[in-house]
Amino acid sequence: MPDALYYTINVVNKVNTTIAAVSTPNAAGGIGIIRISGENAVGIADRCFKNISGKSLSSMPGYRAAYGSFFDESGDIDDGVAVIYRAPKSYTGEDVAELCCHGGLFVTQKILRLVYSLGAVPAEPGEFTKRAFLNGKMDLSQAESVMKVISAQGESALKAARNTLSGNVSKKVNAVCSQLVSCSAALAAWADYPDEDIPAVENKKLGETLEDVRLSLQKLIKDYDAGRSVTEGVNTVICGKPNAGKSTLMNLLTGYERSIVTNVPGTTRDSVEETVRVGDIVLRLSDTAGIRNSSDLVESIGVEIAKNKIENSDLVIAVFDSSEELSKEDIELIELCKNKTCLAVINKSDLPCAADVEKIENSFTHHIVISAKTDDDTDKIRSALESILGAGGLDFSGEILAGERQRRCCGNALTYVENALSALGAGLTVDAVNVDIDCAIDELLTLTGKKASEEVVSEVFRSFCVGK
Repeated sequence: MPDALYYTINVVNKVNTTIAAVSTPNAAGGIGIIRISGENAVGIADRCFKNISGKSLSSMPGYRAAYGSFFDESGDIDDGVAVIYRAPKSYTGEDVAELCCHGGLFVTQKILRLVYSLGAVPAEPGEFTKRAFLNGKMDLSQAESVMKVISAQGESALKAARNTLSGNVSKKVNAVCSQLVSCSAALAAWADYPDEDIPAVENKKLGETLEDVRLSLQKLIKDYDAGRSVTEGVNTVICGKPNAGKSTLMNLLTGYERSIVTNVPGTTRDSVEETVRVGDIVLRLSDTAGIRNSSDLVESIGVEIAKNKIENSDLVIAVFDSSEELSKEDIELIELCKNKTCLAVINKSDLPCAADVEKIENSFTHHIVISAKTDDDTDKIRSALESILGAGGLDFSGEILAGERQRRCCGNALTYVENALSALGAGLTVDAVNVDIDCAIDELLTLTGKKASEEVVSEVFRSFCVGK
């Protein structure tokens, strides 16, 4: 359980309302769930649900389910189950009713509209989880991991999200924050009460504590950066001259004919996009137009799009045709890839080699030789990607930050801690050192939500789906 929240937002009127939303996907399925949360949640459920036993939902304790039917003034709508959770032992910390009906879109929406007519208001995106945060059921870092669990596309991503949701990151950040708070309190006491018999803080001991904090924050940031390819996915562009095998590689990675493949140069004119998983790594792939000078207006626009994607991508997969000598387009591609995180794929190894492979290998830190057409080289590609992105061997059962906001807070805190170490080393006053320590503490409190502005909290929940 998190400590008392310092963050204050004028949410009293909003929290006192009863909210409702469909918590299952907007598609036909075996079941549809309408979630209601708030002071009048059970009462509203009682007015549209008849328990087959005749017992009212309001008389039931929490963690109980009842079978019956949903009804309005026209009669029965559907058979189903109502599940009751009582405050504070619910997801939101409020009274919650979950109405489970058959999963048709019409029947689910009909019951939702009925719930609204009985006094509930539509829930905003992420509002159920936001209320859980406001009611102290979880801190902000745990709340962020909820959507990571929902969006996880692999075992490692799910494990990382689950560990954050269980509080691993919060425990680590709180422990680091406690070290800084102890330092700040000792420095403040010594500086503010010079006449008292308070021992001075030893610079050596203070430096050791700050160094320990620095290493902890560096590890959190490093593990997040290494694991981002698994937990969030990497914006990746496949590029190369026409007919180098880009689209064939795209199809190999996706596992089906996603891109059109022909022997005609310039077949791909616009970018073709797809999200694929290679091992545990998630790539948000773009197969782009072949890089060359073209008099064709449409193709030339595609080439410019390809160059822009190279500039703005997190990872470039540069494809070279080993069966042909390096062309001016290949040389241009090598120049475009300088200072980019890049994997050079020397393709068409099934054909006689005519390219200057040594030049390609000398131009790229990471390179592999494959035949995207005839070989199943996904294991070779996976190993190369894990090496480049640092995901191989990372322990996702440890503390993995749940997003860029948390990384930014850690990065800011690290900067302040490093400034404090520099100030300490330069012999500055304890006040100067303590200013940076206090700033680092503020960043960590913002990370967990103990000291977060309304804008920060709103940003966290803006990306949530309605109903969660």
